[in-house]
Amino acid sequence: MIGGAGRGGPGSAGGDVVVENSQALLAAITASSTDAIISKDLAGRVTSWNAAAERLFGFSAADMLGQPLTRIIPPDRMEEEAQILTRVGGGERLTHFQTVRLAADGRRLDVSLTLSPVQDASGKVIGISKVVRDLSDLQRLNLELQQREALLQSILDTVPDGLVLIDQHGRVQSFSAAAQRMFGYAAAEVVGRDVSLLMPADQAAAHGGYLAHYLATGEKRIIGTARTVVARRKDGRTFPVELHVSDVAVGGNHSFVGFVRDLTERQNRDRRLAELQSELIHVSRLSELGQMVSALAHEVNQPLTAITNYASGIRRMLGPDSPPAMATAFEKLAAQAARARDIVQSLRGLVKKEARAPQEENLETMILETSSLALIGAGRAVGLKLRVAADATRALVDKVQIQQVLLNLMRNAVEAMAGAEIRTLTVATRRVRDRIEIMVSDTGPGLPRSVQERLFQPFVTTKAEGLGVGLSICRTIVQAHGGELSAGPAEGGGAEFRFTLPATAAGREPGGR
Repeated sequence: MIGGAGRGGPGSAGGDVVVENSQALLAAITASSTDAIISKDLAGRVTSWNAAAERLFGFSAADMLGQPLTRIIPPDRMEEEAQILTRVGGGERLTHFQTVRLAADGRRLDVSLTLSPVQDASGKVIGISKVVRDLSDLQRLNLELQQREALLQSILDTVPDGLVLIDQHGRVQSFSAAAQRMFGYAAAEVVGRDVSLLMPADQAAAHGGYLAHYLATGEKRIIGTARTVVARRKDGRTFPVELHVSDVAVGGNHSFVGFVRDLTERQNRDRRLAELQSELIHVSRLSELGQMVSALAHEVNQPLTAITNYASGIRRMLGPDSPPAMATAFEKLAAQAARARDIVQSLRGLVKKEARAPQEENLETMILETSSLALIGAGRAVGLKLRVAADATRALVDKVQIQQVLLNLMRNAVEAMAGAEIRTLTVATRRVRDRIEIMVSDTGPGLPRSVQERLFQPFVTTKAEGLGVGLSICRTIVQAHGGELSAGPAEGGGAEFRFTLPATAAGREPGGR
């Protein structure tokens, strides 16, 4: 009954037309829907089954009408269906209820259900209508999205470059694992805070202006280019980084992705490479110097031999009436010429890395002989203090080479004290287990710290006209004797050099001096 008009009255035909039109419209919507539309009575029997339901489940309407809906419900979901009948049959509406249903071929389908009660004119629930949406494509897309996100996250977690994502206001939105390792912050400490947290104070103050300028004008200053800048770690230390920034605009909003590469190791590597190249140049120069020394030794050795022969010949030619001092002078001349020849030969052998058998030598004698040469031309008087320990008098050495070391250290000491008020050269020995340590110290100004660290490298010198190879050669000689040469400040001022030599059985003179 519509509008209170009796059957067959003037209003009856119009009401029937409206109902028929509504039913036709509902039928058209149901038939054309891409979602499966199903209705069932309260006993769970199917009362309607549209074309989309046929496509989704593989059952025709003839197969399903009047049949229990449990035909498409997996056995493990039967209790769920009973609950649905109870809740919707009681007048409740369920939306987006995700569950699983069965297709005719046995496939399990992920679906979303929207269930509504069907009521008669009196409001009594007489059935249930449901819209079934296939979630298979959505689930597949979600799975693909999750896989891509997992792959992207894996890449970001393993790539050595840090990734920092910020919004257009400069707030950090994402902070990768590499960025956490690089800056020392956990992601939770950074996300939501201004990215200037990762910059030194001078750069942080200007960063906001860069963002505002770009958003207002579109002019790119940093974006799209690689720049070397300075970043700041959590502990406040700064370090060099290479920064790549790109702009991501979505829906009028801008986000900025920054890839950060730590350049600390690269710069250290470049510095080490430069140092190695410098050392290579030094080695090349030293090699050339060695060739020169070898050639020079050959040339100098001949006149030294001639001087020795002439001095010895003149000594023999002197008659009995010759002054004794003259004979002594020629003997010393021949001895010193022979010694100079031995030094040249020793230096030549050192350059060629020739080994010479060490001999047991008296250190006090060696030191006194060497000091007499070292103090020649010293100008103002230099006091010599010699302290030879009783258990450190004899060593197993190449005498010529060790005297060369002593001479070099003593001459350096004398030259260092040129402007000193007190000029004292001290040479001492002491026993250190199975070795003897020799100390040569002066009362000069001492060694500059900048030079002390590189003192034994070739071509390092404090002398305006020095080549800087003397101490390097001395160290090589000492190392060839199994010892070490070191330098440091002397007690009371000045510089002190120490080197070790192998001692004899007791380090003493025969007879227990």
